[in-house]
Amino acid sequence: MQNLAPIALFVYNRPDHTRRTLSYLQKNLLAEDSRLFIFSDGAKTDDDRASVQEVRQIAAEVTGFKSVKVISRKQNMGLANSIISGVTQLVNEYGKVIVFEDDLLSSPYSLRFFNDALTRYDDNDEVMHIGAYMFDIKDKTLPETFFFRAAFSWGWATWARAWKNFEPDIDKLIQAFDKEKINQFSIDGTMNFWKQMQDFKAGKNNSWAIRWYASIFLKKGLTLNPLHSFIHNIGHDGSGVHSNIENMYQVQIAQQAVKQFPVIVQENEQAYHAIKYFLKNRKGSFLQRSLRFLKQFRIKHLL
Repeated sequence: MQNLAPIALFVYNRPDHTRRTLSYLQKNLLAEDSRLFIFSDGAKTDDDRASVQEVRQIAAEVTGFKSVKVISRKQNMGLANSIISGVTQLVNEYGKVIVFEDDLLSSPYSLRFFNDALTRYDDNDEVMHIGAYMFDIKDKTLPETFFFRAAFSWGWATWARAWKNFEPDIDKLIQAFDKEKINQFSIDGTMNFWKQMQDFKAGKNNSWAIRWYASIFLKKGLTLNPLHSFIHNIGHDGSGVHSNIENMYQVQIAQQAVKQFPVIVQENEQAYHAIKYFLKNRKGSFLQRSLRFLKQFRIKHLL
C-alpha cells in the first residue's frame, strides 16, 4: 500500500451537507486505508451553536477510515484561518494533504486520483496544487488530466514543499503584480480573480483560496486538473460563506479512475483556451442571466 495522504475535512454548521460529503468520501476506494482529520470550527454566534454541535455529533460517529480524529475549535477561527491552520498542521506532519470542505460530493476514485498524482509529482517543484473539480467544458478532445495555472479549491491536494510558498499577506502579493500579470492571472479578464484580491484587501471577503492561487501564480507554479470532475459542489444553495444560489458549475462526477498523467510539465494551451471559453460564456445570454437573477431572488426570499 502506498503512503497515502491524510484527508482534512473542514466543517462548520451544515449537518446535512457534512453528512452527504462524508457518505461520498466513505465510498472512496482508498477510504479505509486513509486517515481522516475533521476540523470543526467554533460557533460564531449563539444561533450557530446547535448546528455546530450537530455537525460535531456526526463527526464523532464517522467510520470507514483507517483512523478518524476530530479537532473541535473552542473559538470561531473563520474558514480561512481554519484551513490555513489545518493544512499547515498536516503537511508539517505528513508532508502532504488532501483537502475537502463540507459541501463536496466526491467520485469513488477521488482519493486514488489525489494519491496517484501526489506520488507522481512529489519531487517536481513546478507542480504545486492538484485540483479535483473541473468545469463542464465543451472540448472533450483534451487529455484526461492536464496542467493549468489557476488553483481551484473544491477538493484539492498539495505538498509541504509547495505549501511553504503560501503568502497570506495580501499587500505583499498585490505589490508583486503588474498590468500584464494581472491579465494573465485573470485568464485574460474572463474571471474575477483580481477583484477577489482587491476585495480581500478591502475586507469584503476572507478568502484563503485567492491568496493560495496568487502564491502559486507568482512562483510560476502549475496545477494538475482532470478533464472529468471528481467533485460536485452542493454548496451553491446560499448556505455557504462565499456561495451564491446558482447552477452554472454543476457537473457529472467521474465514474472511472484516471489512467494517464501528463509527462511534460507545462500548461496545456488547449485546456487554457477551453477553460477560458467556458469562463467567458458561463453566465449565458442577457436573457439567461435575467432569468437566473429572478430565480435567485425568489429562492432567497423563500429561505
